[in-house]
Amino acid sequence: MKDIKVKAPGSKGEKELQKEFGTKEDALRFYNQQMLTYLAPLMQDFIQEQELMFISTSDASGECDASFRAGEKGFVWVLDKHHLLYPEYKGNGVMASMGNISENPNIGLLFLDFFKTKVGLHVNGKAEIVKKDALKLRLSSFDDVYQTIKSHQDSFKIVSYVLVEVEEAYIHCSVHIPMLKKVKMLKNEKKDIKNNKGGDTFSIFHEKREWNK
Repeated sequence: MKDIKVKAPGSKGEKELQKEFGTKEDALRFYNQQMLTYLAPLMQDFIQEQELMFISTSDASGECDASFRAGEKGFVWVLDKHHLLYPEYKGNGVMASMGNISENPNIGLLFLDFFKTKVGLHVNGKAEIVKKDALKLRLSSFDDVYQTIKSHQDSFKIVSYVLVEVEEAYIHCSVHIPMLKKVKMLKNEKKDIKNNKGGDTFSIFHEKREWNK
């Protein structure tokens, strides 16, 4: 069987700017030493230890949205070296990220360990929305993982899942990632409406909206 040649990493814009700023050799070294098209074993272990990640999506016209996801350690499931799965919740009901995914499957995930290693991991790929009632069929090749995920379905207010096919995985420099410390939230802080799901923290509830004119 003839080997299929995989396209070298980097966009056209990246290549043009590398040439303009004289960073082509640095970029080539990074591509060849730090970037993979799959999740190496230590990358998989790293993801399963994380309690938060940032995600980036865009709609069909390219308008972007960045968001934040969090959960208990291991809330992002590694199915194999090419696939990740994470849950989506009702949240504010807007469904901005999944709305974008429904139009444009490209997604970027950024995992940052603020508490132990100060290491970051980028994972870029294609995303697919998987509804709860279709999860078993969609994960038929990952039955052992499905059984673990199923045990979480009733304890969380999950509305659906996002399945990510990995296309790029690479490290994020730790130099400027701050080391943080976890603190327990006080009971009165949990009850404070201004801190509960945002509330009206920015005092904008009664501002006029242009689209309501």
